[in-house]
Amino acid sequence: MILVADNLHALNPQVSEAVDRLDPRPLQDLARRCEQAGAQLLDLNPGYLSKRREDRMAFMVEAVQEATSLRLVLDSPNPGVLARGLAVCRERPILNALTLEKQKLEEILPLAVDNRTDLILLLINDRSFAPFRLDDKIALAIELREHALNAGLTQEQLIFDPVLPNLSWPEAAGQAAESAKAVRLLSCGAIFQESVRTMAGLSNLRSGLRRKVPVRVEEMYLAVLGGAGLDYALIDVLQPELVAAARLVGQIS
Repeated sequence: MILVADNLHALNPQVSEAVDRLDPRPLQDLARRCEQAGAQLLDLNPGYLSKRREDRMAFMVEAVQEATSLRLVLDSPNPGVLARGLAVCRERPILNALTLEKQKLEEILPLAVDNRTDLILLLINDRSFAPFRLDDKIALAIELREHALNAGLTQEQLIFDPVLPNLSWPEAAGQAAESAKAVRLLSCGAIFQESVRTMAGLSNLRSGLRRKVPVRVEEMYLAVLGGAGLDYALIDVLQPELVAAARLVGQIS
C-alpha cells in the first residue's frame, strides 16, 4: 500500500496562508515533514482558485519540488489549475481527478492524454453525485474507463477511487461498506479481467468531525480496505498511529 499525503491541502490554514502570501517556506517544511513521516506521494490541493489565481498551483509545485523529490498528485476539479501545475512539474505527476461531469471529460481527460500522466477516476456521475450502491459504482468505473481508453490512455495509467463518505452523511456506514466492496472487485480483476489500481481518501471519513470521531475509525477502515486490495491510501501522514496502521496493513494484506 502506497501512502499519499493529503496534508498539503488548502483546508489546512498553514497551506492556505502560504499560498495566499506566496511564501514557499511553510509548504517546503510541510513537504519535508510528510516525507519523513513516511509519505511516498504528495497530493497538492490549492482549493478553489479564481481564473486570475490559477498560477497558485504552479507556485505550490515549484515550492515543494525544491524540498523533496517525491512524486506529486495534482488535485483540482479545475482543468486550468491542473494545466498550470503540469507545466512546471519536473516529473510526470498523477492527475486527480476525472469524473463523468462534462467539463472534466472535455478538458481534464485531454490533459492526461496529452501529457501521458496517470489519471485518477473518481466514481462521481455527471450530476456531481457519488452513488451509494455497489452496482452503480461499478457501472461508473466501467463508463469512466471506456472514456479514458477511447481517448488514448491505457488501463495501466488509471487509478479508481470509489469516493469514501463523510461519516455525517445519511447511511454513511453502508456507503463505506459498498466502497470497500468496489475496491475488492476492482482489485481482484472481477470487473476488467485483470487487477486495476485503486485509491481511497481516508480523511473524507472524519472531515469536519475530528473532535467527535477518533482517528481509530480511519485505522480500522484502512484495514478493511487493505484486505480488499487497496493500492493507494490518501491520508494525513502526520498522524503517527494512522501511518503505523497503514504499514502494518501493507505487510499483512
